[in-house]
Amino acid sequence: MAYTEANPTHVLSHGTAARLWGIPLPYRVQEDWRIHLANPSSSSWAPRRVNVVGHRLALATEEILTLDGVRLTSPARTWLDLAACLSLNELVAAGDHLICSHGADFPVPRTAICSIDELVATLARHPGMRGMRIARAALSLVRVGVDSPPETMMRLALIEAGLPEPETNVVVKDEYGQAALWPDGAYRQYRFSLQYDGNHHDGRDQYQSDIRRLEITKRLGWEEIRISRDDLRGEHPQVVRKITAALRSRGWKPQ
Repeated sequence: MAYTEANPTHVLSHGTAARLWGIPLPYRVQEDWRIHLANPSSSSWAPRRVNVVGHRLALATEEILTLDGVRLTSPARTWLDLAACLSLNELVAAGDHLICSHGADFPVPRTAICSIDELVATLARHPGMRGMRIARAALSLVRVGVDSPPETMMRLALIEAGLPEPETNVVVKDEYGQAALWPDGAYRQYRFSLQYDGNHHDGRDQYQSDIRRLEITKRLGWEEIRISRDDLRGEHPQVVRKITAALRSRGWKPQ
């Protein structure tokens, strides 16, 4: 990219780097089409160009990477920089995306873009950075195995309501010890799973797959609770009522 080729110290950062790493962003950030470009803090000036948001950043060597020939901030450093402009829940969703991985037991194994350890190390290098308080709070809430922002919001809504946190990255095995179910969230103790139904569930093939999954769930003695986009909306989302009822029906009592 010409923006980084013009000066060997320039790196793409913030929302621009986030897009290149595939980090999910809220619409208000996604619609900002300006280029975020940074110089190291040792420089006396931030990049100044038309349609460029310039930054001066204290960047460790490991926080500058190259992706398809373009210099940009590392995934972990990009996540930390986003802490200055994202809400807590949005930052957790971004972190969940970066650390998401699935093992060989999953239909589609997935490798994390970065690790929790990398996030921890990046925060430790910059204790006084803007957004650090929200970054630390978000770091305590990120979990491995969350595939989408709605799944993050589902989990956070339950935590915020004081309900037990569902497990992520769970593999439910059948009577032969073979992987059979991969729920979006699970309560093993109560043997029920959460399944978020996004837009991809509208197709006929997916509909048939959902039916087969439900049949397997019942056969294994589990119950599936399906969560829609509407269940996540509002200040008091319906998902909380659904999961509260499911937990209480299985003997759970609030502390």
